[in-house]
Amino acid sequence: MNEKNLLELMNNLSIEEKVGQLIQITPDFFDSEGEVTGPAQAWNLDKRTLYQVGSVLGTHTREQVEMIQKNYLQRSKHKIPLLFMADVIHGYEHIFPIPLALAASFDEKVVEKMAHYSAKEAADAGIHVTFSPMADHVTDARWGRVLESSGEDPRLAARLTAAYVRGYQGESLNDPNKIASCVKHFVGYGAAKGGRDYNEANLSDVELYQNYLPAFQQAIEAGAKFVMTAFQSVSGVPMTANRPLIQHVLRELLKFEGVVISDWGAVQELCAHRVAENSSEAAKLAFQAGIEIEMMSNCYHEHLEHLVSENGWEELLDQVVWRILTVKNELNLFENPYRSMNSRVQSNEYRKVNNEIALRTPVLLKNEHQVLPLKKNEKIILLGSKADSQDVLGAWSWIGKQEMAISLKQGLVDGGNDTLTFIKGTPSERLQDAEVVKAIQEADKIIVAIGETSGETGEAASKVHLRVPFEDQLWLDELHKMGKVTIAVIFAGRPLVLTDIEPKVDGLVMAWFPGSEAGHILAQLLTGDFDFSGRLPMSFPQNEGQLPLTYQQMETGRPLTQTNYQEKYLSKYLDCSNDPLYEFGFGLQYATVSWKNIQLSTNQLSDECSTRLTMTVSNDTDIQTHSIVQLYMRDEVTTVVRPMIELLDVKVVKLEPNQKVIVTFTIDKKDLQYVHADLTKQIELGKVTFFIGESSKRIVWSAPCFVG
Repeated sequence: MNEKNLLELMNNLSIEEKVGQLIQITPDFFDSEGEVTGPAQAWNLDKRTLYQVGSVLGTHTREQVEMIQKNYLQRSKHKIPLLFMADVIHGYEHIFPIPLALAASFDEKVVEKMAHYSAKEAADAGIHVTFSPMADHVTDARWGRVLESSGEDPRLAARLTAAYVRGYQGESLNDPNKIASCVKHFVGYGAAKGGRDYNEANLSDVELYQNYLPAFQQAIEAGAKFVMTAFQSVSGVPMTANRPLIQHVLRELLKFEGVVISDWGAVQELCAHRVAENSSEAAKLAFQAGIEIEMMSNCYHEHLEHLVSENGWEELLDQVVWRILTVKNELNLFENPYRSMNSRVQSNEYRKVNNEIALRTPVLLKNEHQVLPLKKNEKIILLGSKADSQDVLGAWSWIGKQEMAISLKQGLVDGGNDTLTFIKGTPSERLQDAEVVKAIQEADKIIVAIGETSGETGEAASKVHLRVPFEDQLWLDELHKMGKVTIAVIFAGRPLVLTDIEPKVDGLVMAWFPGSEAGHILAQLLTGDFDFSGRLPMSFPQNEGQLPLTYQQMETGRPLTQTNYQEKYLSKYLDCSNDPLYEFGFGLQYATVSWKNIQLSTNQLSDECSTRLTMTVSNDTDIQTHSIVQLYMRDEVTTVVRPMIELLDVKVVKLEPNQKVIVTFTIDKKDLQYVHADLTKQIELGKVTFFIGESSKRIVWSAPCFVG
């Protein structure tokens, strides 16, 4: 529809009809005959007002979407199609690895590809908008929603967040295989106190601007059409009513021109926050703040029409409705409200792509005496709570079919492991069986598959105990006493405390929740058919008491060093080191990769002069692999306290057997700017140090550079 006709359509709407475009409901408000259902009655939605609402979230099938859209358009006076939205977080029916696992690839191309295929499958089911990506900055593994994040580093997370948007939206939403992206949760949700979901967040302005805004900024620059506000309060003001952060920061500073939507029920929850006395006041606060679609509470339906008339907000309402109608038009819904629903997704293609993507995400954390890869004819025993479990999809896989997922056991069997023995049950039960004990004693290696359930991660899944279940730990304890060669495979949606596990195993693999192809990809990695390439996107603590934890530790006046660690009055713990068990960026691989001839083209940076860091990356083995080259920096003297070390750039290098590649980083002066006390980004003149690292801790090269 051309802009003139769209404007004419909007001008023909009454205030009540315009308000309807701001209301989002679930499919159960409709029935197959188009009649008013129980939920609609509870909201006092009659047929007239029901067929004025603007969007629906949470449909399951194309048939459901088609039925609702058809009935709606038949009864809608102005024939404005519904928007259908859903949580398409890491796949729709074919489930890819969780976002935190995807971040372990450190690769924008992997993320963008996953989003592209997720969009295609979701669009086929009638979805127009996904509530993804999650751009929240995270440092606290107690918070269950770290599963949806891109990890603890702001620069890496920002790049990956933009990659999601590009993958979902493509070059044009007019493409029926593309869907609009809603980036969430603006802002500070990942800073919930104590890692407790929905809890308040208190952030300094410098930290907010430096660490929490960049991912949103890059998502917006990539073209994200929607932004969802967070549940929690920031510095005492709930985000659903936080006018300064929405209007000034999001709209003016980040230049967001799309649609702002609340999270589920969050407008009504302003009453629970006790910043609104009733639903009318909640509607007023939210609308004034800039909430344009109210998700699943009825404050706007009940009160906004009156509030608009009473306060003279007609022009403001028109701006909001125009943005909503514009997105519907960009999706080509006025011409084709059933876009993409005649196509069909090819399952074989999706399984192949899923396999390719998932192989890049597990992280090899320990491989003593090259216990991995498994060798042919070795007697292998597989046991543990996750050994034959199909609970490998992770949270936000609500359309995925768990019964179709590939367990680790199935993957190893499908891979042709004829010497595999599976032991079902707990150690308390099975170690009483002499035959089981004998089989364990005769085995060459034991794989213990352990970890969390999907229900222990995601939203409303905060935990203070981040260790594996007792029976899983007991398996490792008993096998260690027996002197067995043991490989632990960890399934989880967050960093766990593996301090008690690490000394008792020879091999340690962080599998995350790998998705539908879990068993197949893990079998390929464990047997050496494919090399590990994942790196940790979040640090793994030694103890829960270290949380929140990030490798970007700030300098203090009493820093802990290698020479003063025995002194007391330092920034340290008495009963634990400051270091994580496994740091950001860490990960092992089978291939031997060497980094040589690392040099800067110049050690002077200016407005006119960049510097190039070049190096030779060599695969010294006969297997294909990936090398993750991490460039870090430290500004040696700063106006505002800065981290001891921070990631500046990363290169993911695919290497064929015995291949050499020249890797180049180009560093501009503007890349070194950071947020100052006045909240502007500035560049410090003087000395900086660049580092090349295998991780944030394992540095292999450094050099000074001078900024002028």
